[in-house]
Amino acid sequence: MKKLGEHAIVIGASMSGLLAARVLSDFYTIVTVLERDAFADADVPRKGVPQGRHTHGLLARGSAVLEEFFPGYNGEVVAQSGGLIGDAANDVIWIGHNVRLANSASDLIGLLASRPVLEGHLRRRLMRLPNVRAVENYAVRGLATDPVHRSVTGVRAYAEGKAEETINADLVIDATGRGSCSAAWLEELGYHPPVKEKVEIRISYMTRTYRRRSTDLDGKHGIVVAGSAPNWRNGVMLAQESDSWIVSTGGYFGDDAPDNDEGFLAYLATLPTMEIHDVVARAEPLTDYRRYRYVSNLRRRYEKLARFPENYVVFGDAICSFNPVYGQGMTVAAEEALALQRCLRAGSNDLARRFFGAAAKIVDIPWDIAVGNDLRHPRVKGARPLMLRFINWYIGKLHLAATDDSTLATAFLEVVNLMMPPSSLLSPAVARRVWQGNRRRAIGSLACNRSSEAE
Repeated sequence: MKKLGEHAIVIGASMSGLLAARVLSDFYTIVTVLERDAFADADVPRKGVPQGRHTHGLLARGSAVLEEFFPGYNGEVVAQSGGLIGDAANDVIWIGHNVRLANSASDLIGLLASRPVLEGHLRRRLMRLPNVRAVENYAVRGLATDPVHRSVTGVRAYAEGKAEETINADLVIDATGRGSCSAAWLEELGYHPPVKEKVEIRISYMTRTYRRRSTDLDGKHGIVVAGSAPNWRNGVMLAQESDSWIVSTGGYFGDDAPDNDEGFLAYLATLPTMEIHDVVARAEPLTDYRRYRYVSNLRRRYEKLARFPENYVVFGDAICSFNPVYGQGMTVAAEEALALQRCLRAGSNDLARRFFGAAAKIVDIPWDIAVGNDLRHPRVKGARPLMLRFINWYIGKLHLAATDDSTLATAFLEVVNLMMPPSSLLSPAVARRVWQGNRRRAIGSLACNRSSEAE
């Protein structure tokens, strides 16, 4: 593959940063990943990934893309660290709108492991590439540019206790996540920062890890409970390495789960199923309680900027971060890596504009899924146009029909796993099954009522 330059820099060794570096390795002679944290010898949570102690899993689409970039990755996580590969439609219990979706076999194959394990394996695979290197404990303070600030020429960075230095590069990618400084750096260079879109949800969840028994959940790999009226509380329990469960539960706008055994169990008992509660009630705790707070869905509209410096790209959560309950972040980063690859194959000219346009189309779908579902909560502020209200009503009807229709359940989970666009749920075939399923339920309910009256 044609080389586009001698040196590329990725700021941040997150999952998105590692994926970006993998793409760049095919186009640049040397790729350097600069990370302000230190890498531990073992796969343990690190300071720069505060959500790393909480529930993670790779959606089916993310698992497929990582396998494409790093053949054998999924199998390595399973064989070397004890992760689990499973059918998202058959091995996981999904509860939304207070009903349980029907399980059945599908092609939605996802990967379950803790965030440190997923990231650790990815980093080690990346570091096997001869032209990629990572520098730990190295903080980036700003961008280096040409005299007129038209092109980024590198970064200004420093190691702890040492003087700042400039590292030259032909391309710089910011993969520092939600806390990205790119907007401020652009303003320093005389550019307008991107417009930000925020949808405040003030969600928090409490997490604890427990010993997993083979008989728990009748052998299923996990359960996901999406928040719905009346209390809007979420819950998730996923199998992890070392025969463990990771359990997270929480709510919106200060409805926090307690960090003590009695309160935590009482909170779990308010979910529309007792299955998580019943496992936790008899399981051996392996960690303390850990809380995570998330204020808002945040999107930075880089694709709408009229001016942007050359040789610079913003990537992953630095563009958009979603309510983590939906588990979309790593998969979106993987899709953006594919988009970056396509853009670089066409050359480096006008790269940022082309990539931001492609990334915006990728982000649109998970953004609409996350924000659209969050806007079902009456306290979440945001526009609720007629189409959104119809979609949320329709998805509720789909869930009711999907309790007995595994084809509908799988169609919904294909969208959740970012394998199909949301529009697929409005196809005539799917809409017909939704109507038929709700009609059967209505007839059944009417028959039950008449039977009761007759008695």
